[in-house]
Amino acid sequence: MNEIIEYIIKFLLGDDVSDDIVQKIGYTDKEEEFGRYKLVIYPSGFFKSEIYGNIHSIPSLPLKIWDDAPLLYGEPKLEQVGNTRILHADIIASTYFLISRYEEMVRRGCRDVHGRFYGKESLSYKAGFIDRPLVEEYGKLLRQQLRELGIEIPEPEKKIKKIFLTHDVDQLAHYRRFRGMMGAVTRGIKSPKKRAEARRAIKTFFKGIRFDPWYTFPWLFKIDQSLTEALGEERCKTVVFIKAGGGHKKEDKPNSNLAHPDYKNFIRYCKRKNIIVGLHASYEAGRHPNLIAEEKKKLEHVAKTKITYNRHHFLRSREPEDMEALIQAGLTDDFTLAYADMAGFRLGTCRPVQWINPATQQLRPLILHPFTIMDSTLSDKRYMNMNAFDAYEYCVQLINNVENYGGEFVILWHNTMVEKKSPSYHRKLYKDILEFLKTK
Repeated sequence: MNEIIEYIIKFLLGDDVSDDIVQKIGYTDKEEEFGRYKLVIYPSGFFKSEIYGNIHSIPSLPLKIWDDAPLLYGEPKLEQVGNTRILHADIIASTYFLISRYEEMVRRGCRDVHGRFYGKESLSYKAGFIDRPLVEEYGKLLRQQLRELGIEIPEPEKKIKKIFLTHDVDQLAHYRRFRGMMGAVTRGIKSPKKRAEARRAIKTFFKGIRFDPWYTFPWLFKIDQSLTEALGEERCKTVVFIKAGGGHKKEDKPNSNLAHPDYKNFIRYCKRKNIIVGLHASYEAGRHPNLIAEEKKKLEHVAKTKITYNRHHFLRSREPEDMEALIQAGLTDDFTLAYADMAGFRLGTCRPVQWINPATQQLRPLILHPFTIMDSTLSDKRYMNMNAFDAYEYCVQLINNVENYGGEFVILWHNTMVEKKSPSYHRKLYKDILEFLKTK
């Protein structure tokens, strides 16, 4: 645990803090060790073997409050022992709970029909802080304590450090498959109102993907590029996650045919535009993580490039320790960790964080990028069911929170959600969000 505790302290303090300052902070309940530190965070007992992993280790509501920050473990109390300040707010255990997704390991029965943990069942939602990067709030309070003890420590710049504009290619096009085209034709025969759709389907099938209503990538990439030009390539990246496998479940249908010229041309198009290509691990791979390595190899063969980024289809990362399969496959960065039913901070942080396996209590070589907003989460009646105005206001609130703590902003918008003639608000909302980001 020493490696994890040291990592969490460094993470709380921020990227620009020296090791000398880290060494001034202890995490111990042994009085004989207090004198070695300027500040001691007093353990709450969370990591004791008889408590860790037990359902009763989940914090009970209402949570205690430390200077406006909900506290998962410990007490909002300070005391002085000799020259050492003792902080009884256990922000080490509280941070660990959030960034490791410990709750999802302990509450394995809390899953939806796709095997995903319910956002509305999470402690962060029930306690009312899902829209706040609570870990960053803990870091700010910790730095404040050190300053009161005469230790100079920088405060992170209020600026979004990096933006990832991401697009999951669940389906590249609507009418480029014979079945999709014939479905539209059948609807056109049955209903005169559908004849325009039938004509477009036939045109798309025979003349090319550029006529397909779901092939909106040229539009997406154009406005993504406008943000990149405004903020710079170092701060803004576009990523497409492409499926390379799939099973027999309807959620994986249609399976991506990477050998089809449409996919080959699309991947070449992405490379010309400097778009990063990542793996969209299939729905089936969410249930059988051993398939991830095979899917990654298949995508690398077609893309002719090394693939290091991943996001699970349907956000179907079922069990925390399943992420070991990503490491074994050679993936370095994962972009899966948002709740499908609730936009916000699933990991309790707005910064990329090294994954802690809560089952083995080990720090692992995988970077988790908390992504904050997905299009369907905002509008779906099963999820947040927001109108256009409320969705934009909530997105602005989340973006401002990321900015306030010098975090990273990750957004997911699907090509199928921004059809030009769709009644959905997502095409306009995405453009409005990117215009707002230009001010950051």
